[in-house]
Amino acid sequence: MKILEDPLFRRVRAHAATRIHYDGEIPSREERTESYREFYRLERMMIERYHRKGDTGLRVAETGAIVLDVLLSEIFDAAQKITKEEFSDCVDQVALIALGGYGRCELCPFSDIDILLLYPGKRKNARLDEFQEVFTQEILYPLWDLGFKVGHSSRNLKQALDEVVAESKSKNAMLESRFVCGNPTPFRKFLRKFRPLYHNRNPEEYIESQIESQRQRRRKSGDSIYMQEPDIKNGVGGLRDYQNALWMSRIKYDAEDLGTLVRKEILTQERADAFVESYSFLLKVRIELHFLANRATDVLTLERQPVIAKNLGYPQEGIFERVEAFMRDYYGHAKNILHTAHYVEDRILRRNLPIRSDHFGLREAIESRRHHPQRHIDGFTLQEGILTPDHDKIFEEDPLRLIRVFRIAQQHKAHLHIDLESLIEESYYLLIIDHPWPTPLQNCFRAILQEAGHVQPILAKMHELGVLGHLIPEFGRLTCLVQHEFFHRYTADIHTLDTILHLDEVFQKNERPFTGYLEAIRKTEHPTLLYLILLLHDIGKADGIKGHDWRGVIMAKPILEDMGISAAQQRQILFIIENHMEMARFWQKFDLDDPATIQSFADLTETKAQLSYLYTHTYCDARGTSESLWNSYKQSLHDMLYHRTLEVLESGQDAVEDEQEHRIMIEKDLLSRPIAQDLSKDELEAHFNLLPDRYFAHNSLEDVELHLRMVHDLLARIQSAESVGALAPIIDWQDNKEQGLSVVNVVTWDRAGLFYKLAGALSVCGMNILSTKAITRSDHIAIDTFYVVGPNGGLVEDLAIQNKFEEHVRSALIDGQDLLELIEKETKRFSSGFFSKTPAHLPVRLEPVVNVYHELSLKRTIIEVQATDNLGLLYNLSKIITDHQFDITFARIATENGIANDTFYIESIDQDMTIDNENLLGLRQALSEALQISSRKAS
Repeated sequence: MKILEDPLFRRVRAHAATRIHYDGEIPSREERTESYREFYRLERMMIERYHRKGDTGLRVAETGAIVLDVLLSEIFDAAQKITKEEFSDCVDQVALIALGGYGRCELCPFSDIDILLLYPGKRKNARLDEFQEVFTQEILYPLWDLGFKVGHSSRNLKQALDEVVAESKSKNAMLESRFVCGNPTPFRKFLRKFRPLYHNRNPEEYIESQIESQRQRRRKSGDSIYMQEPDIKNGVGGLRDYQNALWMSRIKYDAEDLGTLVRKEILTQERADAFVESYSFLLKVRIELHFLANRATDVLTLERQPVIAKNLGYPQEGIFERVEAFMRDYYGHAKNILHTAHYVEDRILRRNLPIRSDHFGLREAIESRRHHPQRHIDGFTLQEGILTPDHDKIFEEDPLRLIRVFRIAQQHKAHLHIDLESLIEESYYLLIIDHPWPTPLQNCFRAILQEAGHVQPILAKMHELGVLGHLIPEFGRLTCLVQHEFFHRYTADIHTLDTILHLDEVFQKNERPFTGYLEAIRKTEHPTLLYLILLLHDIGKADGIKGHDWRGVIMAKPILEDMGISAAQQRQILFIIENHMEMARFWQKFDLDDPATIQSFADLTETKAQLSYLYTHTYCDARGTSESLWNSYKQSLHDMLYHRTLEVLESGQDAVEDEQEHRIMIEKDLLSRPIAQDLSKDELEAHFNLLPDRYFAHNSLEDVELHLRMVHDLLARIQSAESVGALAPIIDWQDNKEQGLSVVNVVTWDRAGLFYKLAGALSVCGMNILSTKAITRSDHIAIDTFYVVGPNGGLVEDLAIQNKFEEHVRSALIDGQDLLELIEKETKRFSSGFFSKTPAHLPVRLEPVVNVYHELSLKRTIIEVQATDNLGLLYNLSKIITDHQFDITFARIATENGIANDTFYIESIDQDMTIDNENLLGLRQALSEALQISSRKAS
């Protein structure tokens, strides 16, 4: 009756009367379909106008259901008139029932519609089956012609009842059933028989099964609200969580809305209103998504988030700021839906007895627990692993209990009763935060952060209930703050809590790599201090990502003073916050085989304790950003930088002296190996005399031995091959299974463009280059090493790919073939590999960035490039560098989420020419222009 009383229904019905209602002769189906299409087109425009002018999601969805009700009523009326003459005794018996979302009067623009044609329970004549088939066709064909996706069924009363008994999905659909048109009698009879089936027959068992289905659905959706591309309908905190709460309420209390939950004091009116408001917001977003996609879709993709934010009226000028504001609201509403749904689930099942005397007597609760052991701790009762308060004024008596309750739960591995959680949410404002904090508060919070291996769950619960943000407002500002940049794909608060989760793993797990990090931080005086560092490391992000490290230092200092942290510990904490991105930056961009790199990083870290904190912090931070961004190759680089820096800090030895000692050691060890007998003394001495000390610092004893044999083979080829054949390189392939990559060593005569031609040959074969080293002996023999993975990642074990690479190397180096055309041709073949468009791509075109500078601490000239990746990118960049008369001596190639972050060390080809700013300016300009062209093509 609600829809019938709606003025909008009367207006739409009046419109239908003039356009699609037929009193006389019924036109052909084609003619009727055109009329229906025009009617629905005009009404759809009206629905979109309501949406654009700012109506709530619930109202716009209801408008969609009203329009469809009118349309279906007219289609149903025409079907009755068409079939009446042939089936006069059947035509007035059928009822058209709306199911599911349509039954709730919630219809998004392109949602599926579910309908049931319900017939009486007993057949009145033998022609009913034939009538059902004909009548169903008359209903469905117009809907299909209009492009509706229809879920339909035709059932008599008995069939419908049998189905809801057999299938919970059908039961859920019928819980939201609604009469639309036709004969209401079959539906009334159905409801009378249906109610006992769901309300009187073990409702708890059904509710338990629904909750388990909820858990499974949430797990499939990543078990987190804060997915980078949330599913509005089925995701965690999505529309389904709200709808399930209503289903359970209907089963338990035979209630059709949240009003019953308020009357039963399951929810307060305020909480129920917020529940509806959040649901309406998600509906509004889903409606906008449908209009934008022009089809049914529920995934809020990164590409669409900026447009949706703009269309929903978010005023921020910057695209990222606008998206962040929109997604903050989205996550906030999803969080409210999930939290309220959990609350309803717990309270309806009464898995934990209520503690509020106004709806379940405190005396009764105590009596019901007498046969279970109890412990009374600081005004709380611990029983069966559940904490409950002794009364609901507990926090008014002592507000510091709002912190102590979490410490008690942590110590006893207890869960907070659902009513206790609600009481905390309602009471945390009672905790007045003085500056500095009172000593008991300092001690309690520090104790929480010192429970090694068990910190994250408690902090997460404190955050969920609002206490953590109240205690540390700077952290509270990170709540639901999404950072749409290349790597961070979770809100800033959840990212921080995830980093702490990974630190818990370091303390808990007795396996690599966790044991390595635990060994490192146990060398410090206060290993658990890292929990506090992680908690505060990103607080500067509340004002934006850029500069959040130094802003974080400014914001953290007064917090540490409030907590009563000693001056010595403050220095360590603030150092890590300011430099928490530096360790990853070093191994991502710089040559770790270069002692100058290690010395520079040692100078930065200063102490072994700070190195240990930074080492473990970097790992936890990276894993908390996205677990998929960490792999064995990055782990090996991270370990290498840590251990080599630790050696420098422990020995205090100068990098130059270390290079020379390392060279002497390798030369001595080499003389004791078989190669000393296989090669002449002159060859061995030449190799050591023709290469700088840094070559030996860059390479292991095994690498040097391999290169010596390859140089020997190259020189031997000169003696036997024609002059052209001598130009062919010596190539060696090795697999590094620990790092999950292959190592390609190439030894050949140096020549112009050698590096980019080798890189091009690898690219033609679809290989992804992770890192390179290049050095040339004084006699112009070049030794280039490439660390690569195959087109789909992993080792390059396919001999066909290896042979193909060698063929392309020969054609490029000997025949002078330009590989660019081949690279562009091969790009399509590998579009599903590293260079394919992934969901993690940014929703806007990335502007390429090129930096060319002298790194004084490393005594190197460095190029840094950030750009959208493509198969020929490295080839083009290295060719430009060569064309500007520079050699690439080292390159670190990194591609994440379709973004290339590449670093090159360069030297002048002419050793007598100095590298001045004018040379570098011209190189930078050329690289920038090339990347702009590449970026435009990619977009």
